[in-house]
Amino acid sequence: MGLRVGHATRTGDGWLTGTTVVLAPEGGAVAAVDVRGGGPGTKEIDALDPRNLVQKVEAIVLTGGSAYGLDAASGVMAWLEEQRRGVGVDPAHVVPVVPAACVFDLGRGGDFRASPDAATGRDAVEAAAGEAGAAVPEGCVGAGTGAAAGPVKGGIGTANTVLDSGVTVAALVVANAAGSAVEPGTGPRVCGWPRSRRRTRRPRWTPRSPWSPPTRTCRRRRRRSWPARRTTASRAPCGRCIC
Repeated sequence: MGLRVGHATRTGDGWLTGTTVVLAPEGGAVAAVDVRGGGPGTKEIDALDPRNLVQKVEAIVLTGGSAYGLDAASGVMAWLEEQRRGVGVDPAHVVPVVPAACVFDLGRGGDFRASPDAATGRDAVEAAAGEAGAAVPEGCVGAGTGAAAGPVKGGIGTANTVLDSGVTVAALVVANAAGSAVEPGTGPRVCGWPRSRRRTRRPRWTPRSPWSPPTRTCRRRRRRSWPARRTTASRAPCGRCIC
């Protein structure tokens, strides 16, 4: 049995948030992490450092509610402990390793204090442990319930492919971007790409364009150094370079 995904969604009465759990097979799974951005919200992420003792994780929690929503991981840990899944610390006890990360969706349902808790996490992991082989729900579910991508609705998205070797490679994303996924000048395009998936034509280069790379020194001023060509204003630009 491979990875399984479960969602817990909370909507209505001021709620617009949820939690998603990726449940590893029994025995755990090797995991790694790359944290980026100026305001990450995480829990147990340091356990994934390869220099540390932990070798495998039992589940990964993705949740709304910002830092408050990280409490959902407690419910997942409690469920795993009941199943006797985790790092054995003695013959009678285990400690489940459950890294978690959150997205900011506070107040989007109306109540700023409405965020996932331990009960939400338990509902999500129980959903993941349910019927095997079911399709993973996408859109405004789980951690993507209150997500937004600029001015449009965000959510959960998944994709997978099977390699020639038989190995399945999959991705699950909570789209909650600060920037827009719509190109304002040309209409509804995802990430600036046309629906036809063809590249838009790059604008023609003009002299003194701020993004243009330096070209070879033109013949009129080949003896002048770069600073001289850039600052000299005694002669009009030739129009063929940035001199």
